[in-house]
Amino acid sequence: MDLKIPGFEYRRVPVAPGVALNVAVGGAGSPVVLLHGFPQTHLMWRHVAPALAAAGHTVVCPDLRGYGDSDKPADPGAYAKRTMAADVVALAEALGHERFAVAGHDRGALVAIRTGLDHPARVTHLASLDVLPTLDSWEVMRGTGGVVGFHLYLMAAPPPLPELLIAGAADAFFGHFLDAWTRDRAAIPPEIRAEYLRASRAATPSIVADYRATAGIDVTHDEQDRAAGHRLRMPVTVLQQDWGAALGFDAAARWRAWADDLTHETVAMGHFMAEENPAEVVRHVLALLAR
Repeated sequence: MDLKIPGFEYRRVPVAPGVALNVAVGGAGSPVVLLHGFPQTHLMWRHVAPALAAAGHTVVCPDLRGYGDSDKPADPGAYAKRTMAADVVALAEALGHERFAVAGHDRGALVAIRTGLDHPARVTHLASLDVLPTLDSWEVMRGTGGVVGFHLYLMAAPPPLPELLIAGAADAFFGHFLDAWTRDRAAIPPEIRAEYLRASRAATPSIVADYRATAGIDVTHDEQDRAAGHRLRMPVTVLQQDWGAALGFDAAARWRAWADDLTHETVAMGHFMAEENPAEVVRHVLALLAR
């Protein structure tokens, strides 16, 4: 089944030597780049993207490098969020946008955050859906509370063990998160679920490399930024489940340490909020863009 965002044009856009991204583009107006999470593709924005386009924005929805139908470099060092953030800037430039807003979910939010830190002159607004900055995520997961992030530890292990274990039961592994993190199972219908599983099976090595980077070089980059006092200077909106109550920390305070102009909302949604409650996500993104 050829699944696409209705009304969007599809193209492959080179962003780095040997790397092109599969991208859906729609609408006209000020640009917004939407970055998907795990274990998904750009299709997670299939409800949000048309609504933002209808509200007067050019909406750009790529598959991240290593995911979906984008290229998957074999070099394990190619998945630092700094590298993926450079992809976002190159993609926007290729489409004619020097400055743009960016919204990310889960893994895509980590790329969005790194884009805002590394390229502050390019990012006008930033939205993060249900994730903490990389360094903070590792700092708050401790003791039995860390069980919720077991996959972070699994995929951080040296190769080839994680790749072999996941490949041996890929649908069960990736499907676990689609089921466990969703409050409304109907939000991810069978054909979309099947596409996420297909794409994830094909991308297992690069997905693991992405997560392995988050336990390595991405932490180093966050530590360097924290030490240097680098912050997100653009308006930032964060939508987050109540992680603090579950794990015993103040999520908004964690975000205030990174963002000058912050709106932090604790929301009653499952992790896949752009699919479970797209209207609410659209409302928050449009409010962000008006700031």
